[in-house]
Amino acid sequence: MNRDVLRQFVNIVALVATVIVNGLSQGLPLNGQTPAQISNRLPILFVPDNYVFSIWGLIYTLLIGFVVYQALPSQRENPTFRKIGYWFALSCAANIGWIFLFHWNQFGWSVLAMLALLGSLLMIYMRIGIGVTAVRGAMRWWVHTAFSVYLGWITVATVANIAYALFDAGWNGFGISGEVWTVVMLIVATGITGFMVLMRRDWAYSAVIIWALIGIVVKQAGTPVVATTAGIMVAAVLAALAARFLLNRPQGGAGKLTGAAA
Repeated sequence: MNRDVLRQFVNIVALVATVIVNGLSQGLPLNGQTPAQISNRLPILFVPDNYVFSIWGLIYTLLIGFVVYQALPSQRENPTFRKIGYWFALSCAANIGWIFLFHWNQFGWSVLAMLALLGSLLMIYMRIGIGVTAVRGAMRWWVHTAFSVYLGWITVATVANIAYALFDAGWNGFGISGEVWTVVMLIVATGITGFMVLMRRDWAYSAVIIWALIGIVVKQAGTPVVATTAGIMVAAVLAALAARFLLNRPQGGAGKLTGAAA
């Protein structure tokens, strides 16, 4: 088995394992508790409403499209998939590790697993030039869009996971109220999104952040300062998107369409 075939096979196995473990976390559920039950146990104001987590269905659909596409014989030597290498398999391992750690209430360790997942997705994002390399067809939807959506959600999940772990550990926030810390986190998350919009013009990443922010508005309606701030952040991201697309400044390295084999 040559290296490219091995990489294709490993990516398929990694995603299948991830989907199975995720299914078990909901269906059994693992350790007798679902992710939603755990998330709702503590009053974390950064956590969005439960319906927002349905985005995992979209993420896994896109990732299934990715592993199928990368496994095609015609894509075996595609330089984009070679750049991704085993980073995707690493992200799957981190995802699985996070599920087990979170379900067994190892929240501090789960943060490390989440950071590993975030880091591996960032490596993929940077290595294949999402937002700075123009692509079309299957490469656009099953690779670039798939990883933009995935990274967007894991960005939100990482912030929420850290907040959850700190609260569970009894951290008092240096005496600063949870509402203020949540406002700070919302501003930071929006700032990261603004960077992605301005530097990468990544609409898929931005759409995920908007989806999560609206979910926070819905769930935290009883906490006006948080709900209002989240609503303002939605408007800020939309404004940044509008400005970026209206300006339509050329992206470095985006002059040539890639993924023609798609």
